[in-house]
Amino acid sequence: MASVKQVQITFDCAEPERVARFWCEVLGYVVPPPPEGFATWDEFDRSLPPERQGAAFACVDPTGVGPRLFFQRVPEGKAVKNRLHLDVRVGTGLVGEERLAALEAECARLVALGAVRERLLVADGFDESCMLMQDIEGNEFCLD
Repeated sequence: MASVKQVQITFDCAEPERVARFWCEVLGYVVPPPPEGFATWDEFDRSLPPERQGAAFACVDPTGVGPRLFFQRVPEGKAVKNRLHLDVRVGTGLVGEERLAALEAECARLVALGAVRERLLVADGFDESCMLMQDIEGNEFCLD
């Protein structure tokens, strides 16, 4: 039986590069180098047929540990709650008020980037609390 070596998470979206760059800021990810023979991603994009220009973008964990994130343009808008979402772990190891303060601070940073705060879910003892949020195209994610 083969084992999984890597996982890529794919987002359907309207503006792949915009959403990818948002997630780069959220996670500390980077845009990988353009394909060989191209100095920039813009140059590569201009080489594509018009209908494929701006249709996809990706970002990667610079440490190589986290999954690659891939963003692909789709014609339809988001209509219902995501069946899969990312949990961005910011309060790991913190408890009580310190955990809530870390969630609030990260929430404020992400709102400044264009995210939307939905609500804070407070669990018993604060240790399992999480902040429900949306990225710049309305995809749900949690800060926990």
